[in-house]
Amino acid sequence: MSEKYNVYGIGNALVDIVTEVDDQFLQDHSIEKGLMTLVDEENQTRISNAINMSKSNKQCGGSAANSIIAVSQFGGSSYYSCKVANDELGNFYKTDLTSNGVDSNLQGHDLESGITGKCLVMTSEDASRTMNTFLGITADYSRSEIKESALKGSEYLYIEGYLVTSENGQDAMKYAKKLAEDNGVKTAITFSDPAMVKYFKEPMQMVVGDGVDLLFCNEEEAMLYTDTENISDAKEGLKKAAKRYVITLGEKGAVIFDGDKYIDIAPNKVEAIDSNGAGDLFAGAFLYGITNGKSYADAGKLASLASSTVVTKFGPRLEATQVKEVLAKL
Repeated sequence: MSEKYNVYGIGNALVDIVTEVDDQFLQDHSIEKGLMTLVDEENQTRISNAINMSKSNKQCGGSAANSIIAVSQFGGSSYYSCKVANDELGNFYKTDLTSNGVDSNLQGHDLESGITGKCLVMTSEDASRTMNTFLGITADYSRSEIKESALKGSEYLYIEGYLVTSENGQDAMKYAKKLAEDNGVKTAITFSDPAMVKYFKEPMQMVVGDGVDLLFCNEEEAMLYTDTENISDAKEGLKKAAKRYVITLGEKGAVIFDGDKYIDIAPNKVEAIDSNGAGDLFAGAFLYGITNGKSYADAGKLASLASSTVVTKFGPRLEATQVKEVLAKL
């Protein structure tokens, strides 16, 4: 059967509120710079109240959501399984996902009562991003959010590493992976954040199990997962976890292992103002490429150009005109 979707994603649904702050603001509010920190609603509200929200940009997000939307933006077909509440932000999320051409489990049925998760993305002057996340109802993400027919009708399953923080999330990750494997669907995972590998290493290893078809990570995550001190040892170690993988190297580009050889992906020199979503966009553009006839090398070039374009603007997503420009350049 021909697949209905190039990529089926599972992950958190968070409304991203992207805003600019200075280092002093982070110090004043005891926020650890450059990391994603889970906070309670009260804490997030306190920080939100100290920020000029009128100058903030709001869109549906979550790490895997950004990647899945990118697949659709570049012309692929994608599906996202997530959990939002029947509140203002939940309905906003559902509409934003649909308007980006992504099918989801939110369509066609009533949403549960609760509070939709949100992520305060604070961008500093040096383009680093600091995230304070209140998960809300997405903390209850479970296997019941997974739409079996859509997953079975996909070429790739894409799993967000952030789901590993709860037992129900871990169960959903393992359940989706097994369902994919049993139905000939390729499996891909992103480690999402160094903290996920550092503090949830054992459950992450349980999810990866005897390996995935494709893994996305950055340098730090690669070394943490493989218990290595340098990237060359990490590259060898990752072969035990994945048949193929991509390690993003920030301004140094990326390296891809295609199951046979290494492919170095050159960076694109740009003036970065916001690194938020660069890794997500890299994964989404890469997945679009390999599911739409591109070689690993060409998919890597597309992904590199896309992610270096997104860091020149605020927010984790490209505008439609930027997507066209990226495709035209290649």
